Amino acid sequence: MRAADCLLGLLQEPAGSGPRPRAERRRDTERRLAEDVDLWLAGASPDGDPYLVPLSFDWDGGTLLPATAADGPTGRNLAAGRGTRLALGHTRDVTVVEGGVEVLAMDALPRSRGDRFAARTGFDPRGLAADYRWFRVTPRRVQAWREEDELAGRELMRDGRWLV
Repeated sequence: MRAADCLLGLLQEPAGSGPRPRAERRRDTERRLAEDVDLWLAGASPDGDPYLVPLSFDWDGGTLLPATAADGPTGRNLAAGRGTRLALGHTRDVTVVEGGVEVLAMDALPRSRGDRFAARTGFDPRGLAADYRWFRVTPRRVQAWREEDELAGRELMRDGRWLV
């Protein structure tokens, strides 16, 4: 057995353990939001062309905060569409968030929030020569599942309200 397969086995739930209750999934999701540093963020051009990128983020308990170049495809798409879909985790333990996007200038946030972002992610966009923006994402819908047996109860948030 390869070392990667052994590690993956340790990260997954034991076979036959059954689906997690919704309350446990919410706790796992909130832990992931608080502890993970990177996510996959998707946006679309005005013509509908999808664009998917990995970005670092910070979670403050209510919103996700990634940053990217204002004039890059992701920045342009987020500013134009004002919505996104993003994912955390791997395919056998995924959290998917759909939310509205607020575009903020680098100096629009309190310094402490920018400092927190930089400390958590190891990346500080505030001092870059390129024109970066914060893109504050307010979740409207959150789903989480590990395997097929969790698909039925995967929705944890709807219309910005936790279901459990």
